[in-house]
Amino acid sequence: MSRTRTAILAALALVAGASGTAVAAVAPEPGIAAVPCTVDYKVQNQWDTGFTTAVTVTNNGAAKSSWAVKWSYAGNQKVTSGWNAKISQIGTAVTAANESYNGSLASGGSVSFGFNASYSGTNALPTTFTLDGVTCNVDDGSGGGGGTDPDPSGKVDNPYAGAKVYVNPEWSAKAAAETGGSRVASQPTGVWLDRIAAINGVNGGMGLRAHLDAALAQKGSSEEVVQLVVYDLPGRDCAALASNGELGPTEIDKYKTQFIDPIAAILADSKYASLRIVTTIEIDSLPNLVTNTGSRATATPACDTMLANGNYVKGVGYALNKLGAIPNVYNYLDAGHHGWIGWDDNFAPSATLFKQAATSEGATVGDVHGFITNTANYSALKENNFTINDSVNGTSVRQSKWVDWNRYVDELSFAQAFRSQLVSVGFDSGIGMLIDTSRNGWGGTARPTGPGATTSVDTYVNGGRYDRRIHVGNWCNQSGAGLGERPQAAPATGIDAYVWMKPPGESDGSSSAIANDEGKGFDRMCDPTYTGNARNGNSMSGALPNAPLSGHWFSAQFQELMKNAYPAL
Repeated sequence: MSRTRTAILAALALVAGASGTAVAAVAPEPGIAAVPCTVDYKVQNQWDTGFTTAVTVTNNGAAKSSWAVKWSYAGNQKVTSGWNAKISQIGTAVTAANESYNGSLASGGSVSFGFNASYSGTNALPTTFTLDGVTCNVDDGSGGGGGTDPDPSGKVDNPYAGAKVYVNPEWSAKAAAETGGSRVASQPTGVWLDRIAAINGVNGGMGLRAHLDAALAQKGSSEEVVQLVVYDLPGRDCAALASNGELGPTEIDKYKTQFIDPIAAILADSKYASLRIVTTIEIDSLPNLVTNTGSRATATPACDTMLANGNYVKGVGYALNKLGAIPNVYNYLDAGHHGWIGWDDNFAPSATLFKQAATSEGATVGDVHGFITNTANYSALKENNFTINDSVNGTSVRQSKWVDWNRYVDELSFAQAFRSQLVSVGFDSGIGMLIDTSRNGWGGTARPTGPGATTSVDTYVNGGRYDRRIHVGNWCNQSGAGLGERPQAAPATGIDAYVWMKPPGESDGSSSAIANDEGKGFDRMCDPTYTGNARNGNSMSGALPNAPLSGHWFSAQFQELMKNAYPAL
C-alpha cells in the first residue's frame, strides 16, 4: 500500500548516511537487544511536486523520556508540515523530535509521526536513520500499492492483492440476461445486507451463508475476497428518503442484536476462515452528521435527531468492534465522496467524526482496515482536462460554478488526500482506500477530448469535465453515466482496489412513490421532473425516468451504463 524504505543496515557499524557523513552506532547496554531501534518509513502518497510520509520508530533500548529521530535526503526534498513530532530541517538534514505529549518511549515501544514534503526530480528514500544518535536498522518490506505483508492480527495489508473477488451469481444472471450484458456479467460486485431479512435471504434469494458457500466454491485453491455492504442503521439515510431503512431512530439495540450480532456469528464460522471478507460499513451515514445538521441550509430534522441521539456513531462503532474481532474480516468505513466532504468545512471534521465512531462501543482504530469512497455514486475517478490549481483569466478553477470552492475535482485525488487526513487524526498508517467505480466512467459520445474554451473559468471547466451531471449533488440514477474502471487491486498509491460495490443495474430509488414493505421512501431527487433543493444547488435532478425501488433491477440504467462505459466495453 505504500513505498517503504527497504535496506537493512548492520547494527553496531559505521554507516554512511545519505548526506555522506559517517555515523557511528553506539554499543547497546548490557541485556538490551543488539538491534537498538528500527524505523519504518513509508511514502503513502506521492504526486509530481510532493509526497506524504508516515514514520514509525521502535525503541529496543532503554526507556526514554524524550527522543529525536534524524535522517538526511539525497535530493531536494523539503518538509512543509508535520504531525505528532516537531520537525525541523537544515539543508538536507531532518530532525523529528517528540511533542510534549509523546516523549515517553518505553523499551520495546513505538512512536509514529508523519509529514508532507515537496520535491522535484526524484524522491530517493533516506538510507540511514538515528534515534538519539544511535543508528537504527530499517524495516525490510518493499512497498507499493497492494503489499500483502501480514499485520499482528494475521490480516494481510491489502486483502485484494493476489486474490480473486466473489462474483455474485444472482447479479451475474441478471446482467447476463441483458442484451450485451455478458461482457460484464463475470465482474465481482458487492452483496448488500440492507435489512435484517437479507441475512437469511429475501423472497427465495440467497442469504449470507449461501453467498459465503458460493464464494468457497468459486475460491478453489486461490485466495478469494467476498464484498459485503453492512447497511441498516437506525434512522438510516436521514437526508435521502429513497433508501430509508426499516429501523427507527431509537432502535439501536435491535440493530445490535438482530442485525450485527447474527452477521458476526455467521462470519466467525470457521467454515469461512479461508475467505477474505471485506465489509463496507454503513454507506452515507456519518457524513450526514457533518453536512446535514445544525444551521446548514442542507440540514434535515432527521439528521439532527441522529446527531443528538448518537445512534449513528454507536451503531458504526458496534459494527466495527464485532466484525473487526473476526480474523479474516476487513472493515472499510464509508467516507462519502469528493463532492460531499471535499470542502474545507467538511474535510477535517469528517475525519474527526470517523475517529470518534471508530473508538466508540468498544471499537478501536485497529478495527478499521480502510475506507471506501464514492459508494453508489458518480464522481469521476480522474479529471484529466483541468486541475484544482488551474486558473482562467486570473480566476481559479475553485471559483467555477461546478467546483464551487471544493479542494478536489475528482475521486482519486480526494481519496488519497483524505487518507492522509485520516492518518493525521490517529488512524493506522497502513490503512488503504477503496473507490467504487461501478458508475463513474462517463464515456460515450458526451465525453470531452480536451479542455473547454478559456473564455471563462466556467466554460473551461464545463467543457472539459468528464462528469456530465447537472450538479455534483445529483446522486440518483443519473442520465449519461457509464461503467467505470473495472475492479482491480492496488491501482494507485494508497488505494487497495477499485471495486464495483454498487451492482450496476440496481436502482438508486424510484422515480415516483411506490408502496412497499421494505421501508423505502420516495425521494424527489429520483424524479426526473424535480427542480432541486439546497443540496444540489436547486438544479434539475438528472435522474432517469421509470425507475423501480432502490436495489431493484433497472434494465434501462444497466443499458445506459454499458453504453457510456469508460474504458469502453
